Amino acid sequence: MAADVERYRRITDHLLATWNTQDVEAVLACYTPDLVYLDPNTRGPVVGADAMRSYLTKLYARWTMTWEGGEFFPLDGADGLTGRWIATFAPAGVDRGVDISGIDLVIFEGELVKRNEVYFDRAPLASLVTAASA
Repeated sequence: MAADVERYRRITDHLLATWNTQDVEAVLACYTPDLVYLDPNTRGPVVGADAMRSYLTKLYARWTMTWEGGEFFPLDGADGLTGRWIATFAPAGVDRGVDISGIDLVIFEGELVKRNEVYFDRAPLASLVTAASA
């Protein structure tokens, strides 16, 4: 179990650091080609690398985000974890951001992410969108 925890920490630290670069291709390299990704912005699952590339390109054009990992909990019976995080979101080109906490469900295939479900409350983002539009 200790080896899994060390592995999960290494993979999640790398994944979050890569997300912080907002480099679409670097982020995609952390996922399997047949990935399934879901977050409150996707309106359903994003399936496969091409769909994820399209989603990330639009996301990064609209938002600046920085992610910091927190505690995580390995899943029983699966190669995966649930993990807590905090992120700062700001509309692209806007200095003011908001911190949001959330949790992910992550399933691995080897060193890559096969499934990533992201859960957080989008309500705090509304004031930023309104401010950016004004």
